[in-house]
Amino acid sequence: MQPPSKPSQGHHAGVSKASQKENRAPARRHQTDPFDEAARDGTWLTIGKLAKLTDVSTDTLRFYEDESLLRPAGKTEAGYRLYSQGAVRRLDFIKHAQHCGMTLSEIRQLLELKADDRSCCSDVRSLAIRKKLQLEQKIKTMKAMSQALSELIEICTDEGKPLDDCPILAALESSMASQ
Repeated sequence: MQPPSKPSQGHHAGVSKASQKENRAPARRHQTDPFDEAARDGTWLTIGKLAKLTDVSTDTLRFYEDESLLRPAGKTEAGYRLYSQGAVRRLDFIKHAQHCGMTLSEIRQLLELKADDRSCCSDVRSLAIRKKLQLEQKIKTMKAMSQALSELIEICTDEGKPLDDCPILAALESSMASQ
C-alpha cells in the first residue's frame, strides 16, 4: 500500500473546496469536547439543571460567579457553563449560611477559610461569634423600635379622629422637632 501523496498548495487534484470541507467535517465531529460529552451523559450539570436542582435562579448563579462564590468546572465549545456535583454542595452551604444570617461577604470568608490549609476551626468560630454579636445588637435595636411603635399605637385611642388630630403623627413631629 502506498502512502497518500501530499497535495500541492493545499488542494487535492480535481477536488473542489466544497468537497474538501465535506471531507474535514467527519473528522471534526469525532474531536468532541470532553465537557460536551459529559454534559450529554449527565456527569456535569448545565446552569439550568443546577438552578432547578438547587431551587436557585440562573441569575443568582451568575451573580454568585461574579461574587466569586461559585465557579463552573468548565464550559462547552458552545460556551455553556458546566458544574460538578460539588456546586450543589456549595450552594447548599451558601443557602444554609444565609439562613444563619451571613452576608455574601461573610460566606466568601468562610469559603476562603475552608479552602485555606492554614485555617483552623477557631477562625471559623471567631467569624460565627462576631456574626452572632451583630445579630444580637440588631435584635436589641429592633426590639427598641417595636417598643417605640407600641407606645405610639397606645396613645392613639380614637381611630375616627381627623389626621390633624392624630396623636401618632403629632408625637412623630414633636420628636423630630426636638432632634
